[in-house]
Formats: sequence, C-alpha cells, structure tokens
Amino acid sequence: MTTHDNTPRALVIRTAGTNCEAELVRAFQMAGATPTSIHLDVLCEDPTILESFDLIGFPGGFSYGDDIASGRIKAMHARQHLLPQLRAARDRGVPIIGICNGFQVLVQLGLLPGDTENPSIALCQNEHGRFIDDWAVMEINPSSPCVWTQELASFDDPEICRFPYAHAEGRLVLEDSYQIDPNLIALRYQTNINGSHDRIAGVCDPSGLVFGLMPHPERMLDWNRHPYATRLDAQTKSGPTPGLSIFTSAVNAVQNHGAAV
Repeated sequence: MTTHDNTPRALVIRTAGTNCEAELVRAFQMAGATPTSIHLDVLCEDPTILESFDLIGFPGGFSYGDDIASGRIKAMHARQHLLPQLRAARDRGVPIIGICNGFQVLVQLGLLPGDTENPSIALCQNEHGRFIDDWAVMEINPSSPCVWTQELASFDDPEICRFPYAHAEGRLVLEDSYQIDPNLIALRYQTNINGSHDRIAGVCDPSGLVFGLMPHPERMLDWNRHPYATRLDAQTKSGPTPGLSIFTSAVNAVQNHGAAV
C-alpha cells in the first residue's frame, strides 16, 4: 500500500553476499518511492510482509557467494517461503525487478519469462568463460509491455542509452524446445557481449510487471557516472539518466494505475 501522500513503498530483498542493495534503495528513493531493505531471512519468517509494498526489487551481487550456481541458494529459499506471496504481489499489480543476480533468482523461481514450475530459460557462463565488466549500448523494444522500460523510449541516441554490466554468468540460453515471445524481450545488447540468445539483455513476463536484466541501471543514476558525461549537452543532462528512468517508469505506473492493496 502507498503512504498517505501517495508515495509508493518499495521493498529491496537483500541477503548474504548481495552488494548492490544500497544502490537499489537509492534508485527507488530518487524515483519517488519510499524504499526499505529487508533481509531474506526476515521475509521467510513472515512472508506477509510483502503485502505492505508496492514495488519489489532483487538486487545484484553474489548472493550466498554464488555457491552451487549464481542465485541458486537465494532462489531456493525464496521458492520455499515466498513464491506464493511474490505471485500474489504480481497479480495485484506490483512491479518486480531483478538485476544481475536478482535476474538469475527470478528466472530460477520460474517468474521469468512466464510463471512456470520448470524454467524455460537460464543464465549461464559467459561465452568466453570469464567475468566481464564494462558498459553496453542498449536497444529498447518499443513493443514490450514491460512497465520498467516505458520511459527508455525517449533515449533514442545509442551514445546515451548505455548501462554498466558486471557478471560471469549472464549468457541467456533457451530450453531446446522453447521459443521466447519477442515482445517479452525488453532490452537487447547492441553488440552481443556474452553470447546471449538473440542479444537478450533483459526480459519481462506477459504482464509486463516482472522484469529481469543483467546490466545495472541502479549504477547509473547520475549523469556524472555516464562514460561520456563530459560530451553530453546540458539539455540532455537536465533530465533523468536512462538508469533512473527504469525506476521512475515503474513508480509512475504504480501511482497512475493504483498501488497494491
């Protein structure tokens, strides 16, 4: 539920090993929400806590040290204790985002690209078998229903719409018999940095509410973080960055269409 002044409440689900929860909290705050960071263990003890929030974020990092596989342990705990509440949140209109490790968790929960017990996509070791860390030009899919990327359409200059990335297991692959709906591909890399199928950088579910991506928009909330910051004109830098627009888009969707109750 929103606060009395119509400010949406955002939940950031952290755990041992996550390292981007502070950036995600700041992103929601800058976008106009009231964020709260809560440890996964607390939520597993009382899953009804999720009912109090209008937006939910799974941050990046290396949850539980990426033991077994990236995001596997966090996804296992969330599946065992939180999956019904996460589905209920989506069904009542709560936008949910997973970034990098959070994307891996949402996929393993079966919430992306659609609600299923057996995930049809996976995020595997990068094509060249090593950790990569740089910036990538993003291509936005205007046909996607993703509520998180609606405001990205205004960034039609590839020199501007760039996100940082940092991952070792970000190559998106499909189950042999599965064909992903092109509309669910919300973001692509202009150049395939990791070998992902169809250059996929981010996908949403059919509702457009659940969104996962490997790049880190929460690390590019200020123009002085942009790799070409000194080249950009003052008019461009007077508005939100592409990274921040990811979060303002979701916050505005909640405020315009009614918050979760």
